[in-house]
Amino acid sequence: MTAPPPGRPAAPATAPEVLADRPDGTVVRSGRTVTKTHAPDADLRDLATRLRIAAHPLLYGILLPPLPVTAPDGLLTRTGDGRAITHWPYGSPVPPDDPDAAPWEDAARLLARLHGVDPRQLPGPVPPMRGPAKAARALARMRSALTCAAGPLPAPRTPPPGPGNLPAAAAVTARAWSLLPPWARGAAPPPQTGLLCHGDLHLGQLVRHPAADGPWLLIDIDDLGLGDGAWDLARPAAWFATGLLAPDVWARFLAAYRAAGGRAVRPDGDPWPDLEIPARALTVQTAALAVAKAAAAARPLDEIECAVVDACARMTSLPRQLGPAGRVVG
Repeated sequence: MTAPPPGRPAAPATAPEVLADRPDGTVVRSGRTVTKTHAPDADLRDLATRLRIAAHPLLYGILLPPLPVTAPDGLLTRTGDGRAITHWPYGSPVPPDDPDAAPWEDAARLLARLHGVDPRQLPGPVPPMRGPAKAARALARMRSALTCAAGPLPAPRTPPPGPGNLPAAAAVTARAWSLLPPWARGAAPPPQTGLLCHGDLHLGQLVRHPAADGPWLLIDIDDLGLGDGAWDLARPAAWFATGLLAPDVWARFLAAYRAAGGRAVRPDGDPWPDLEIPARALTVQTAALAVAKAAAAARPLDEIECAVVDACARMTSLPRQLGPAGRVVG
């Protein structure tokens, strides 16, 4: 490193910036590098496999690759208490205040490419996609938050609970969860397991790299693995079904996925038979997290959170039940 000329102070180092601090991980940016400290209960063997997959040439241009580190496996280190630490190049996120700039078609094409990767050519064994398990954790978090705040959950109310009634909202959400098939609740293997899936797709999982003007790439491989690719399309599908995503945006997203050869839904016609169960599960997960956060902050649900809970209430009022394979049966 070259010293500054005499009499001229060195440029100050960029102060670290906390990008996220949640129970499932802390993300800190320092200049061009992002460091993630993973959840205390992360499976280090599966995480190491996911890192090797992200660094594999078949994922070039799809996943942001991790930065190598000096460690036994070359991709992760550990904190003093055993938590995994990974390092990544910084990428520019989706602008949160510019909905028109949301890269829905780019996300769809990346998913189609991800779902087209042959898992047999990847480092393995490839772990299962953790989407359903993550949904189950959201329900456990909601129950814990409500138990601490207000005791056991009451029976679901009809009509749907208002924004100030968190216990009733939680009960409706739990009821919708109970109607899902076991695989969508992380309680059984999914019926489809052949595709490499992201497991937690939303717009916060895309960045431009190189920053500012590079191509869009997927980030966050904590839930990456084999499973039903429809889970990766389920969050935008659920937003469309609940009125939170405009129909034309959903149509563009789905068309881009199909045009890129996406294999998680049928190539034409109604995609809902493939998407219904994952979309319901993601709706319930979103509602559970909304109720948990509102309870922790001692606040009512906001308008968007109410819309998701209302969607759960509509699920519970349907006269049909969901069969064990995820089919709607009379």
